[in-house]
Amino acid sequence: MSNIKRDIRIALPSKGYLAEGSKRLLAEVGLKVYSPNPRQYIAQIPSMPGVKVIFQRPGDIVISVRDGSVDFGITGRDVYLEKQDSNGKIMELQSQLGFGRCSLNVILPERYEELNNLANLTKLQARLGRPPKVATKFLNLTRKFFESKTKLEIVVIQAEGTLEIAPTVGYADLIVDLVSTGTTLRDNRLKILDDGEIMQAEACLIANKACLKSNLETLAIATQLLELVGAYLRANDNLAIFANVRGISPEEIARKIFEKEVIRGLQGPTISPIITHQDESWYAIHLIVRKSLLSRAIREIREVGGSGVVVSPVSYIFEEEPPELIRMKAALET
Repeated sequence: MSNIKRDIRIALPSKGYLAEGSKRLLAEVGLKVYSPNPRQYIAQIPSMPGVKVIFQRPGDIVISVRDGSVDFGITGRDVYLEKQDSNGKIMELQSQLGFGRCSLNVILPERYEELNNLANLTKLQARLGRPPKVATKFLNLTRKFFESKTKLEIVVIQAEGTLEIAPTVGYADLIVDLVSTGTTLRDNRLKILDDGEIMQAEACLIANKACLKSNLETLAIATQLLELVGAYLRANDNLAIFANVRGISPEEIARKIFEKEVIRGLQGPTISPIITHQDESWYAIHLIVRKSLLSRAIREIREVGGSGVVVSPVSYIFEEEPPELIRMKAALET
């Protein structure tokens, strides 16, 4: 075996929405990919010397990480779970990167009006006089789903390219495929079984476990990725709120805030005095709230006497010990 030291490698999807999302995410956390020639399959991250970017197909990324020729990869979680194998060589460092969201579903033609759930598929089997044929790119996930959810016997057929046409031409009776908007299904007169969702998926970050264990530099890169990406994703769901509140003391204002459901936070608000012209008792509060709860937060702030409310986006939220790092350390001990 060669002892020649190689660069640390991270594989990114070579094209499509996963490729765009991966480069955008890395750029947002200060790790912009530098690729002067779009036809080349190798690039760099200037802020990470010694790290090379390799562009591959999503499925090939999983295989490359699994065999150790690549240290890290960003790919679809559906593809990762389909191709990971059970040998434990791949670690999932971050399962939700916030882009590439879709779902993997059991799909059949709309003409089967009476077939809407898995239990109904026995009627299809009786009508066909044989086990239904299911075309998919996800052989393992499909087999596991049907084995766990029904006793129905099926024939799984590996298919590439456009699956929507398979039921029309008689290549298969059902398909298992990814759905994002549902437009393609409607255009091809297909429908999803009511209980036919196999999984929700989006982009994920994976790594080779042996590389992390054997190379401290690779482990340091993993830590950096998890710190930056985790802090960025946590911040994406939150907003910073600044407001002025009239009150006797910070403690009195805090008590009012603790009575509220949204603005009370995990530890409490940051409260500081405001120096006013008239020597009045005003305080500034600083809160972090989820975007989805903004309207409720504004209402609660007004209820405690708040005014002059300013709302700002949050770039990063760093935890004292990020959960992503805790999970990685625990996994490396096994």
